[in-house]
Amino acid sequence: MQLRPYQIDIAQRAADMLRQLKIVYISAEVRTGKTLMALETAKLIGAKNVLFLTKKKAIGSIQSDYLKAGYTYNLTVINNESIHLINGQFDLIISDEHHRNGAYPKPNKTTKIIRDKYAHLPMIFLSGTPHPESYSQIYHQFWVSHYSPFSQYKNFYYWARDFVTITEKYLGYAKVNDYSKCNIDKLRPYIDRYFITFTQKQAGFETEVKENILWCEMQPETYAMINELKKNKVIEMEEGEVILADTGVKEMSKLHQMYSGTVKFESGNSMVIDTSKALFIRDKFTEKIAIFYKFKEEYKMLQQVYGNQITDDLEVFNTTNKNIALQIVSGREGISLRNAKYLVYLNIDFSAVSYWQSRDRMTTMERQSNEVFYIFSKGGIERKIYQAVLNKKDFTLSVFKQTYND
Repeated sequence: MQLRPYQIDIAQRAADMLRQLKIVYISAEVRTGKTLMALETAKLIGAKNVLFLTKKKAIGSIQSDYLKAGYTYNLTVINNESIHLINGQFDLIISDEHHRNGAYPKPNKTTKIIRDKYAHLPMIFLSGTPHPESYSQIYHQFWVSHYSPFSQYKNFYYWARDFVTITEKYLGYAKVNDYSKCNIDKLRPYIDRYFITFTQKQAGFETEVKENILWCEMQPETYAMINELKKNKVIEMEEGEVILADTGVKEMSKLHQMYSGTVKFESGNSMVIDTSKALFIRDKFTEKIAIFYKFKEEYKMLQQVYGNQITDDLEVFNTTNKNIALQIVSGREGISLRNAKYLVYLNIDFSAVSYWQSRDRMTTMERQSNEVFYIFSKGGIERKIYQAVLNKKDFTLSVFKQTYND
Protein backbone atom coordinates (compact mmCIF):
# COMPACT_ATOMS: atom_id res chain seq x y z
CA MET A 1 0.00 0.00 0.00
CA GLN A 2 1.32 3.41 -1.03
CA LEU A 3 0.26 6.47 0.89
CA ARG A 4 -0.92 9.48 -1.09
CA PRO A 5 1.37 12.52 -1.04
CA TYR A 6 -1.04 14.54 1.11
CA GLN A 7 -1.23 11.70 3.65
CA ILE A 8 2.55 11.64 3.94
CA ASP A 9 2.67 15.42 4.28
CA ILE A 10 0.05 15.44 7.04
CA ALA A 11 1.82 12.62 8.87
CA GLN A 12 5.08 14.57 8.82
CA ARG A 13 3.35 17.68 10.16
CA ALA A 14 1.55 15.63 12.79
CA ALA A 15 4.81 14.01 13.93
CA ASP A 16 6.43 17.42 14.41
CA MET A 17 3.43 18.68 16.39
CA LEU A 18 3.30 15.51 18.48
CA ARG A 19 6.95 15.85 19.48
CA GLN A 20 6.35 19.43 20.55
CA LEU A 21 2.82 19.39 22.01
CA LYS A 22 2.21 15.70 22.86
CA ILE A 23 -1.22 16.05 21.23
CA VAL A 24 -2.25 16.40 17.60
CA TYR A 25 -5.82 16.50 16.35
CA ILE A 26 -6.17 15.38 12.73
CA SER A 27 -9.56 16.65 11.66
CA ALA A 28 -9.86 15.44 8.09
CA GLU A 29 -13.11 14.91 6.24
CA VAL A 30 -14.38 11.38 5.90
CA ARG A 31 -12.76 9.02 3.38
CA THR A 32 -9.51 11.04 3.16
CA GLY A 33 -7.56 8.35 5.02
CA LYS A 34 -7.18 9.49 8.63
CA THR A 35 -6.23 5.97 9.72
CA LEU A 36 -3.20 5.84 7.44
CA MET A 37 -2.20 9.38 8.45
CA ALA A 38 -2.16 8.29 12.10
CA LEU A 39 -0.36 4.98 11.46
CA GLU A 40 2.32 6.77 9.45
CA THR A 41 2.71 9.39 12.18
CA ALA A 42 3.31 6.60 14.69
CA LYS A 43 6.11 5.27 12.47
CA LEU A 44 7.70 8.70 12.06
CA ILE A 45 7.95 9.36 15.80
CA GLY A 46 9.47 5.93 16.39
CA ALA A 47 6.59 4.46 18.40
CA LYS A 48 7.10 0.87 19.51
CA ASN A 49 3.75 -0.05 21.06
CA VAL A 50 0.64 1.73 19.83
CA LEU A 51 -2.91 1.47 21.17
CA PHE A 52 -5.59 2.33 18.60
CA LEU A 53 -9.07 3.02 20.05
CA THR A 54 -11.93 2.77 17.58
CA LYS A 55 -15.37 1.27 16.96
CA LYS A 56 -15.85 -2.48 16.69
CA LYS A 57 -16.85 -2.46 13.02
CA ALA A 58 -13.69 -0.52 12.09
CA ILE A 59 -11.16 -2.86 13.74
CA GLY A 60 -10.77 -5.13 10.70
CA SER A 61 -10.06 -2.33 8.22
CA ILE A 62 -7.51 -0.68 10.54
CA GLN A 63 -5.65 -3.94 11.03
CA SER A 64 -5.74 -4.48 7.26
CA ASP A 65 -4.27 -1.02 6.57
CA TYR A 66 -1.53 -1.65 9.13
CA LEU A 67 -0.53 -4.93 7.52
CA LYS A 68 -0.74 -3.69 3.94
CA ALA A 69 1.43 -0.67 4.72
CA GLY A 70 4.07 -2.92 6.26
CA TYR A 71 4.48 -1.19 9.61
CA THR A 72 6.68 -3.03 12.08
CA TYR A 73 5.76 -1.49 15.43
CA ASN A 74 3.31 -3.35 17.67
CA LEU A 75 -0.29 -2.29 17.15
CA THR A 76 -3.20 -3.13 19.44
CA VAL A 77 -6.62 -2.20 18.02
CA ILE A 78 -9.65 -2.34 20.31
CA ASN A 79 -13.11 -0.85 20.48
CA ASN A 80 -13.55 1.89 23.06
CA GLU A 81 -15.95 -0.17 25.13
CA SER A 82 -13.18 -2.72 25.83
CA ILE A 83 -10.60 -0.25 27.05
CA HIS A 84 -11.01 -1.36 30.67
CA LEU A 85 -9.85 -4.86 29.66
CA ILE A 86 -6.55 -3.72 28.14
CA ASN A 87 -3.27 -4.01 30.03
CA GLY A 88 0.25 -3.46 28.79
CA GLN A 89 2.72 -0.69 28.18
CA PHE A 90 2.08 1.71 25.30
CA ASP A 91 4.00 4.74 24.10
CA LEU A 92 1.29 6.27 21.87
CA ILE A 93 -2.50 6.42 21.90
CA ILE A 94 -4.56 6.92 18.74
CA SER A 95 -8.18 7.81 19.45
CA ASP A 96 -10.40 7.34 16.41
CA GLU A 97 -13.70 9.26 16.10
CA HIS A 98 -12.47 11.24 19.09
CA HIS A 99 -15.59 13.43 19.18
CA ARG A 100 -17.16 10.58 21.15
CA ASN A 101 -15.19 11.86 24.13
CA GLY A 102 -16.85 15.26 23.91
CA ALA A 103 -19.73 14.76 26.36
CA TYR A 104 -20.36 17.67 28.70
CA PRO A 105 -20.73 18.99 31.37
CA LYS A 106 -19.50 15.62 32.69
CA PRO A 107 -17.26 13.18 30.80
CA ASN A 108 -18.55 9.75 29.89
CA LYS A 109 -17.17 6.54 31.37
CA THR A 110 -14.82 5.71 28.51
CA THR A 111 -13.33 9.21 28.53
CA LYS A 112 -12.58 8.88 32.24
CA ILE A 113 -10.82 5.56 31.68
CA ILE A 114 -8.68 6.95 28.85
CA ARG A 115 -7.57 9.80 31.11
CA ASP A 116 -6.96 7.56 34.13
CA LYS A 117 -4.86 5.04 32.20
CA TYR A 118 -3.12 7.02 29.46
CA ALA A 119 -3.17 10.77 30.16
CA HIS A 120 0.64 10.82 30.44
CA LEU A 121 1.16 9.48 26.90
CA PRO A 122 1.29 11.38 23.59
CA MET A 123 -2.03 11.14 21.73
CA ILE A 124 -3.34 11.44 18.19
CA PHE A 125 -6.99 12.42 17.95
CA LEU A 126 -8.93 11.64 14.75
CA SER A 127 -12.32 12.98 13.71
CA GLY A 128 -14.04 14.53 10.74
CA THR A 129 -16.61 16.03 13.14
CA PRO A 130 -14.72 17.34 16.20
CA HIS A 131 -17.61 19.43 17.53
CA PRO A 132 -20.75 18.28 15.71
CA GLU A 133 -23.27 20.09 17.89
CA SER A 134 -21.42 22.53 20.17
CA TYR A 135 -17.90 23.88 20.61
CA SER A 136 -18.26 22.90 24.28
CA GLN A 137 -17.61 19.34 23.11
CA ILE A 138 -13.93 20.27 22.79
CA TYR A 139 -13.14 20.46 26.51
CA HIS A 140 -13.23 16.77 27.49
CA GLN A 141 -11.62 15.70 24.24
CA PHE A 142 -8.46 17.47 25.39
CA TRP A 143 -9.10 16.71 29.08
CA VAL A 144 -8.07 13.07 28.46
CA SER A 145 -4.45 14.28 28.27
CA HIS A 146 -2.21 15.89 30.89
CA TYR A 147 -0.99 18.08 28.03
CA SER A 148 -4.38 19.68 27.44
CA PRO A 149 -4.29 23.42 26.68
CA PHE A 150 -6.95 23.72 29.39
CA SER A 151 -5.00 21.95 32.14
CA GLN A 152 -5.21 25.04 34.36
CA TYR A 153 -8.97 24.48 34.71
CA LYS A 154 -10.05 22.10 37.46
CA ASN A 155 -13.03 20.80 35.47
CA PHE A 156 -15.55 21.70 32.79
CA TYR A 157 -17.51 24.02 35.04
CA TYR A 158 -14.47 26.21 35.77
CA TRP A 159 -13.59 26.18 32.08
CA ALA A 160 -17.13 27.15 31.12
CA ARG A 161 -16.91 30.33 33.19
CA ASP A 162 -14.35 31.65 30.71
CA PHE A 163 -15.53 30.14 27.43
CA VAL A 164 -19.29 29.62 27.62
CA THR A 165 -22.31 31.90 27.80
CA ILE A 166 -24.31 29.90 30.33
CA THR A 167 -28.08 30.02 29.92
CA GLU A 168 -30.98 27.89 31.15
CA LYS A 169 -33.20 25.36 29.43
CA TYR A 170 -35.95 22.93 30.37
CA LEU A 171 -35.10 19.23 30.44
CA GLY A 172 -38.39 17.47 30.94
CA TYR A 173 -39.94 19.38 33.81
CA ALA A 174 -36.66 20.57 35.32
CA LYS A 175 -34.73 23.74 34.57
CA VAL A 176 -31.00 23.12 34.04
CA ASN A 177 -27.99 25.09 32.90
CA ASP A 178 -27.30 25.09 29.18
CA TYR A 179 -23.56 25.02 28.42
CA SER A 180 -23.82 24.71 24.65
CA LYS A 181 -23.10 28.35 23.74
CA CYS A 182 -19.30 28.26 23.68
CA ASN A 183 -17.41 31.23 22.23
CA ILE A 184 -15.28 29.89 19.37
CA ASP A 185 -13.34 33.14 19.06
CA LYS A 186 -12.08 32.72 22.63
CA LEU A 187 -11.43 29.03 22.02
CA ARG A 188 -9.35 29.23 18.85
CA PRO A 189 -6.17 30.73 20.36
CA TYR A 190 -5.99 27.71 22.66
CA ILE A 191 -6.77 24.88 20.24
CA ASP A 192 -5.79 25.91 16.71
CA ARG A 193 -2.14 24.94 17.12
CA TYR A 194 -3.17 21.34 17.87
CA PHE A 195 -5.31 20.91 14.76
CA ILE A 196 -4.52 19.74 11.26
CA THR A 197 -7.60 20.14 9.07
CA PHE A 198 -8.00 18.67 5.62
CA THR A 199 -10.93 18.53 3.23
CA GLN A 200 -12.12 16.11 0.56
CA LYS A 201 -11.68 18.92 -1.95
CA GLN A 202 -8.01 19.28 -1.02
CA ALA A 203 -7.60 15.52 -1.39
CA GLY A 204 -8.95 15.63 -4.92
CA PHE A 205 -12.40 14.19 -4.28
CA GLU A 206 -15.01 15.36 -6.74
CA THR A 207 -17.85 13.31 -5.34
CA GLU A 208 -21.21 15.02 -5.07
CA VAL A 209 -23.68 13.75 -2.49
CA LYS A 210 -27.22 14.04 -3.84
CA GLU A 211 -29.90 13.86 -1.16
CA ASN A 212 -33.43 12.81 -2.08
CA ILE A 213 -36.57 12.57 0.04
CA LEU A 214 -39.19 9.97 -0.85
CA TRP A 215 -42.59 9.80 0.83
CA CYS A 216 -44.19 6.56 1.98
CA GLU A 217 -47.85 6.12 2.91
CA MET A 218 -48.18 4.10 6.11
CA GLN A 219 -51.12 1.81 6.89
CA PRO A 220 -54.35 3.48 8.11
CA GLU A 221 -54.09 1.46 11.33
CA THR A 222 -50.72 3.04 12.05
CA TYR A 223 -52.05 6.57 11.72
CA ALA A 224 -55.00 5.61 13.91
CA MET A 225 -52.65 4.35 16.64
CA ILE A 226 -50.57 7.50 16.42
CA ASN A 227 -53.61 9.74 16.72
CA GLU A 228 -54.84 7.75 19.72
CA LEU A 229 -51.47 8.10 21.42
CA LYS A 230 -51.37 11.84 20.76
CA LYS A 231 -54.86 12.24 22.23
CA ASN A 232 -54.80 9.87 25.21
CA LYS A 233 -51.02 9.55 25.85
CA VAL A 234 -51.46 5.81 26.36
CA ILE A 235 -52.49 2.76 24.31
CA GLU A 236 -53.28 -0.60 25.89
CA MET A 237 -52.68 -3.36 23.38
CA GLU A 238 -54.65 -6.62 23.20
CA GLU A 239 -51.42 -8.50 23.90
CA GLY A 240 -51.27 -6.84 27.33
CA GLU A 241 -48.52 -4.45 26.26
CA VAL A 242 -48.71 -0.70 26.91
CA ILE A 243 -47.48 2.24 24.82
CA LEU A 244 -47.01 5.20 27.15
CA ALA A 245 -46.32 8.83 26.21
CA ASP A 246 -46.75 10.58 29.54
CA THR A 247 -43.97 13.12 28.89
CA GLY A 248 -43.07 15.17 25.85
CA VAL A 249 -39.79 13.30 25.41
CA LYS A 250 -41.47 9.88 25.54
CA GLU A 251 -44.16 10.98 23.11
CA MET A 252 -41.54 12.18 20.64
CA SER A 253 -39.65 8.89 20.97
CA LYS A 254 -42.77 6.78 20.42
CA LEU A 255 -43.84 8.83 17.41
CA HIS A 256 -40.32 8.54 15.99
CA GLN A 257 -40.63 4.76 16.20
CA MET A 258 -44.22 4.40 15.03
CA TYR A 259 -43.95 6.61 11.95
CA SER A 260 -41.35 4.13 10.65
CA GLY A 261 -43.30 1.02 11.62
CA THR A 262 -42.13 -0.21 15.02
CA VAL A 263 -42.80 0.50 18.69
CA LYS A 264 -41.16 -0.28 22.03
CA PHE A 265 -43.55 -1.05 24.89
CA GLU A 266 -43.26 -0.14 28.57
CA SER A 267 -42.22 -3.75 29.27
CA GLY A 268 -39.13 -3.29 27.10
CA ASN A 269 -40.45 -5.56 24.37
CA SER A 270 -40.61 -4.25 20.80
CA MET A 271 -42.89 -5.01 17.87
CA VAL A 272 -43.19 -4.39 14.15
CA ILE A 273 -46.54 -2.69 13.56
CA ASP A 274 -46.22 -1.67 9.90
CA THR A 275 -43.89 -2.96 7.17
CA SER A 276 -44.82 -0.21 4.69
CA LYS A 277 -41.38 1.45 4.62
CA ALA A 278 -39.51 -1.83 4.17
CA LEU A 279 -41.85 -2.84 1.35
CA PHE A 280 -41.47 0.60 -0.23
CA ILE A 281 -37.66 0.28 -0.21
CA ARG A 282 -37.70 -3.27 -1.59
CA ASP A 283 -40.01 -2.34 -4.45
CA LYS A 284 -38.31 0.99 -5.25
CA PHE A 285 -34.67 -0.15 -5.29
CA THR A 286 -33.88 -3.19 -7.39
CA GLU A 287 -30.09 -2.73 -7.37
CA LYS A 288 -27.73 -3.51 -4.51
CA ILE A 289 -28.19 -0.99 -1.71
CA ALA A 290 -27.12 -0.17 1.83
CA ILE A 291 -29.88 0.64 4.31
CA PHE A 292 -29.50 2.61 7.52
CA TYR A 293 -32.08 2.16 10.25
CA LYS A 294 -32.53 3.79 13.67
CA PHE A 295 -34.25 1.31 16.02
CA LYS A 296 -33.27 -2.35 16.47
CA GLU A 297 -36.77 -3.63 15.70
CA GLU A 298 -36.49 -2.02 12.26
CA TYR A 299 -33.89 -4.62 11.29
CA LYS A 300 -36.40 -7.37 12.12
CA MET A 301 -38.87 -5.57 9.87
CA LEU A 302 -36.34 -5.57 7.03
CA GLN A 303 -35.67 -9.27 7.59
CA GLN A 304 -39.41 -9.99 7.37
CA VAL A 305 -39.59 -8.25 3.99
CA TYR A 306 -36.21 -9.15 2.45
CA GLY A 307 -35.71 -12.62 3.91
CA ASN A 308 -32.23 -13.95 3.15
CA GLN A 309 -31.52 -11.14 0.69
CA ILE A 310 -30.33 -8.83 3.47
CA THR A 311 -27.38 -9.01 5.86
CA ASP A 312 -25.70 -6.97 8.56
CA ASP A 313 -22.28 -8.47 7.81
CA LEU A 314 -19.98 -6.26 5.73
CA GLU A 315 -17.96 -9.18 4.36
CA VAL A 316 -21.12 -10.94 3.17
CA PHE A 317 -22.31 -7.71 1.59
CA ASN A 318 -19.02 -7.24 -0.26
CA THR A 319 -18.85 -10.81 -1.59
CA THR A 320 -22.50 -11.54 -2.47
CA ASN A 321 -25.48 -9.83 -4.09
CA LYS A 322 -27.18 -9.30 -0.73
CA ASN A 323 -28.18 -5.86 0.49
CA ILE A 324 -26.85 -4.65 3.82
CA ALA A 325 -28.73 -3.02 6.71
CA LEU A 326 -26.87 -1.28 9.52
CA GLN A 327 -27.99 0.64 12.55
CA ILE A 328 -26.96 4.25 11.99
CA VAL A 329 -24.81 4.66 15.11
CA SER A 330 -22.87 1.41 14.63
CA GLY A 331 -22.46 1.74 10.86
CA ARG A 332 -21.75 5.45 10.44
CA GLU A 333 -17.99 5.30 11.03
CA GLY A 334 -14.92 3.36 9.97
CA ILE A 335 -16.40 1.26 7.15
CA SER A 336 -16.83 1.57 3.40
CA LEU A 337 -20.10 0.88 1.59
CA ARG A 338 -18.60 1.55 -1.83
CA ASN A 339 -20.27 -1.55 -3.27
CA ALA A 340 -23.73 -0.09 -2.75
CA LYS A 341 -25.51 1.56 -5.65
CA TYR A 342 -27.53 3.75 -3.29
CA LEU A 343 -27.65 4.60 0.40
CA VAL A 344 -31.18 4.46 1.80
CA TYR A 345 -32.36 5.68 5.21
CA LEU A 346 -35.38 3.81 6.52
CA ASN A 347 -35.34 6.22 9.46
CA ILE A 348 -33.23 9.17 10.58
CA ASP A 349 -31.27 10.03 13.72
CA PHE A 350 -31.22 13.35 15.60
CA SER A 351 -27.41 13.34 15.67
CA ALA A 352 -25.38 15.63 13.42
CA VAL A 353 -22.50 13.13 13.70
CA SER A 354 -24.74 10.42 12.29
CA TYR A 355 -25.78 12.67 9.43
CA TRP A 356 -22.28 13.66 8.33
CA GLN A 357 -20.52 10.37 8.90
CA SER A 358 -23.09 7.95 7.52
CA ARG A 359 -23.98 9.80 4.31
CA ASP A 360 -20.36 9.57 3.10
CA ARG A 361 -19.94 5.81 3.54
CA MET A 362 -20.05 5.24 -0.25
CA THR A 363 -17.54 7.97 -1.11
CA THR A 364 -14.31 7.04 -2.90
CA MET A 365 -11.76 9.06 -4.83
CA GLU A 366 -13.09 7.65 -8.11
CA ARG A 367 -16.81 7.96 -7.44
CA GLN A 368 -18.38 11.02 -9.01
CA SER A 369 -21.77 10.92 -7.32
CA ASN A 370 -23.46 9.41 -4.28
CA GLU A 371 -27.23 9.07 -4.29
CA VAL A 372 -28.74 9.15 -0.80
CA PHE A 373 -32.45 8.56 -0.21
CA TYR A 374 -34.44 9.36 2.93
CA ILE A 375 -37.74 7.51 3.27
CA PHE A 376 -40.16 9.67 5.25
CA SER A 377 -43.71 8.72 6.16
CA LYS A 378 -46.45 10.99 4.91
CA GLY A 379 -47.60 13.14 7.81
CA GLY A 380 -44.69 11.92 9.94
CA ILE A 381 -42.03 13.69 11.97
CA GLU A 382 -38.95 12.58 10.05
CA ARG A 383 -38.81 15.75 7.95
CA LYS A 384 -38.73 17.85 11.12
CA ILE A 385 -35.89 15.74 12.52
CA TYR A 386 -34.02 16.08 9.22
CA GLN A 387 -34.36 19.86 9.32
CA ALA A 388 -33.19 19.95 12.95
CA VAL A 389 -30.07 17.99 11.97
CA LEU A 390 -29.35 20.33 9.07
CA ASN A 391 -29.53 23.26 11.48
CA LYS A 392 -26.76 21.66 13.54
CA LYS A 393 -24.35 21.12 10.68
CA ASP A 394 -22.65 24.52 10.97
CA PHE A 395 -20.75 23.26 14.01
CA THR A 396 -19.21 20.53 11.85
CA LEU A 397 -18.55 22.72 8.83
CA SER A 398 -16.87 25.45 10.86
CA VAL A 399 -13.76 23.40 11.54
CA PHE A 400 -13.11 23.31 7.78
CA LYS A 401 -14.12 26.87 6.96
CA GLN A 402 -10.73 28.11 8.12
CA THR A 403 -9.09 25.65 5.76
CA TYR A 404 -11.23 26.80 2.83
CA ASN A 405 -10.43 30.43 3.62
CA ASP A 406 -6.70 29.71 3.83
